[in-house]
Amino acid sequence: MTDFDRDIALAMRLADAAGAAIRPHFRSGITADRKPDASPVTLADCSAEEAMRAILAAEAPADTVIGEEMGATPGTSRRSWVLDPIDGTTGFLAGRPLFGTLIALVIEGFPVLGVIDQPILGERWLGVVGRPTLFNGKPVRTRACALLADAALATTGPHYFDDHDGAHFMGLAAQTDHKRMVMGGDCYNYAMLATGQLDVVCEANLKLHDWAALVPVVEGAGGTMADWNGEPLHAGSDGHVIAVGDPARLDDVVEALACHH
Repeated sequence: MTDFDRDIALAMRLADAAGAAIRPHFRSGITADRKPDASPVTLADCSAEEAMRAILAAEAPADTVIGEEMGATPGTSRRSWVLDPIDGTTGFLAGRPLFGTLIALVIEGFPVLGVIDQPILGERWLGVVGRPTLFNGKPVRTRACALLADAALATTGPHYFDDHDGAHFMGLAAQTDHKRMVMGGDCYNYAMLATGQLDVVCEANLKLHDWAALVPVVEGAGGTMADWNGEPLHAGSDGHVIAVGDPARLDDVVEALACHH
């Protein structure tokens, strides 16, 4: 097992730098531009990514850097840092502190280290392969869920699914405790699942920067992440993502997604 202590320290500095760039803009009346896919981007997203890239250029020049806003800077090592400066820009613009900075270290296609940082609330989750997930330095665990019918399900929003995926999602929703279903929250839902507050998160159309940091956090807390077929996530995955706090429910979730009403 590689010794990840230096990488952890670097990831913490990246999160600190991103948070310092983001905080002055929160609830400041900042406006957003539109990216080609019509999703919003702000000065806070860009300045946070620039701050993280500057540190990586100085401290890990051989590593590839893949960022949501500025694309890929190829390196010469087998390692990639995958950055999403503000996952949940829409929530950020609405003044809701449920967005997060996502930082992942991906080696040969698989995430080995992930950070979810909420810079307004001062909350940080760290997941590293082979280690327990830490929330502000203390270990956290997912909770048991004996029946899918009792599961609390979360998704960022139904409008992120196309009609086909939406029908499958509703098939899953129908088999969970829909009185406890949560909408909105982006990466924060996965952090809450890792902390034992939610049972299932289900989304589609995610890119590598949206999910890479989440996998070590969820799995280090005892949960599991997979695509909608139940297969492990890797750099080539198609963006259909589920997180399950109790791995015993993974097959139930996959089965529920397969049949739609």
